[in-house]
Amino acid sequence: MKKAAFCHLAPDGVLQCDLCRHFCRIRPGSTGICRTRANINGTLVIHGYGEISSQTNVAVESTPLYHFMPSSTTWSFEAPGSNFSASEILSQSKGPMHHSGAELTFTTPEQIVSNAIREGCSSVSCTGTEPALLSEYALEVMKHARRSGLMNIWSSNGYLSKNCLDAIHPWLDAITIDLHSMEDAWYRRMYLARLEPVLDTLRLVSRSDIHLEITSRIIPGYSEKPEILERLAGFIAHDLGKETPWHLIPFTPGISQEIPGTPAISSEKLDIAMKIGLKAGLSFIYEAHSHSDTLCPQCGAMLVKRENAFRSWRIVRFDTGGHCPDCNALSPIPDSTLNKKSL
Repeated sequence: MKKAAFCHLAPDGVLQCDLCRHFCRIRPGSTGICRTRANINGTLVIHGYGEISSQTNVAVESTPLYHFMPSSTTWSFEAPGSNFSASEILSQSKGPMHHSGAELTFTTPEQIVSNAIREGCSSVSCTGTEPALLSEYALEVMKHARRSGLMNIWSSNGYLSKNCLDAIHPWLDAITIDLHSMEDAWYRRMYLARLEPVLDTLRLVSRSDIHLEITSRIIPGYSEKPEILERLAGFIAHDLGKETPWHLIPFTPGISQEIPGTPAISSEKLDIAMKIGLKAGLSFIYEAHSHSDTLCPQCGAMLVKRENAFRSWRIVRFDTGGHCPDCNALSPIPDSTLNKKSL
């Protein structure tokens, strides 16, 4: 176990975790909602520090990032833990987290980066679980990655605290953040969380130099409702910027398990979501299987052609030189993403 960095002693003597927006107050012998943090004799410690459940080489488009280092590969790693799933939280015991899936393996931050370099990756990604829960470890990974010339990516639910965001900001290059609904009641019911902290994180990231892309799961009978999608697309356009990439993630039974018995989303519903986003003025709306190409927002010419087949991506770029081949407008995707942050 390792001492946690993101915490303070409240005036009443109770330890408060400052890692995510739950701000759990953790009494001796107890854990926070995520169960990765525990109060042991008045000290907040991290359970499972450096214990990785999986790591692998994937296309950066799988994270999903379409406007950041296209056609490159990233070394993706994850560890167990959740601060955001009602179904998981409600079934948790009060004790430390125990992972029932893949075998956990202690891996040093240096080894993560070494693996990425060995596999020819251009970046390292903290994905799968909520990266904020791994912050102390992830920060060490990111620092080693940066010094080795690699980029750093997170895939997040957006519930990290401002303290956490401030700490990772100098080292983080790109992030995808989930925004599945604009209903606070949905976040409370499904994730035992609130909507506004996610929106606040999105606003903060959009004003920073961290590259941001949004993912929204489209669920039949819930988030596919036009009035919800209109509010969501309007928020992206107004608060984050019309050129912020928006990824529509289709609800798939057996993979997306929030609502057992819910059917897969239809292609017609996804098309409606696309049209709502376009009406809101969004320039780049994607769905990996049917709308994955990047078109010039000025003239509609093909800038990037993407084909996703069995988790392998084929990428063809027509915007060589950073401009549209037809109208010469600037491409929204740099030819090469250069790390402009200081070491």
